[in-house]
Amino acid sequence: MRVLMSGEAPVSYAQIYVQSGPGLPDLAESFGGQRNGLCGGAVPGALSLITGRNAGRVGFRVETHDEAPPLDESWEEIVEVSFRPAGEVSLVAWGGAAVWPLDLDAIGYRVRYSGTRMEEARRLGIPEGEVFEPDRYLLQFWPGPPEPDRVVKQTSKTAAYQHRAASEKPPPTPREEKPQRLSRARRVRDSRGTPDRA
Repeated sequence: MRVLMSGEAPVSYAQIYVQSGPGLPDLAESFGGQRNGLCGGAVPGALSLITGRNAGRVGFRVETHDEAPPLDESWEEIVEVSFRPAGEVSLVAWGGAAVWPLDLDAIGYRVRYSGTRMEEARRLGIPEGEVFEPDRYLLQFWPGPPEPDRVVKQTSKTAAYQHRAASEKPPPTPREEKPQRLSRARRVRDSRGTPDRA
């Protein structure tokens, strides 16, 4: 096991990402067609991670393993997805506020995202003048073939809401199909003599 990052990470809009290609996918597309709503891996080469804290700093740790690590049931929320890097990999705070390079090979991975205190962080935030233990997260990678995402453990209302929202989103359109769709739409406009405003 290797630790790729450990410490506090800033989050905004309850989001942080793993990026390995140019740009980041739309958040809704990241979770399209999934069962879980905490780790969006529906768009290749990126992961969209949801936290309980809307804004502030959370405890965060990233590990890589040679094989699937044992499940740690002390975590309150646990989900898994598949991921294959599309280039150099980084953990990226919302808006690029902070970046941590992640030394991952260009192979297929299974990813486990675990969190705790999500409900308290979502409900309470940080009470002014009080000591508050932040929500914490663990992101683990190990080699593995593509598999459907899954919810391993769910205890909070916050996670339940996110899972329900994800299950209602349609799968994302494969990126290679998008230019073809746009081209067909333009051909229809051209055949009708409608100016192309795109």
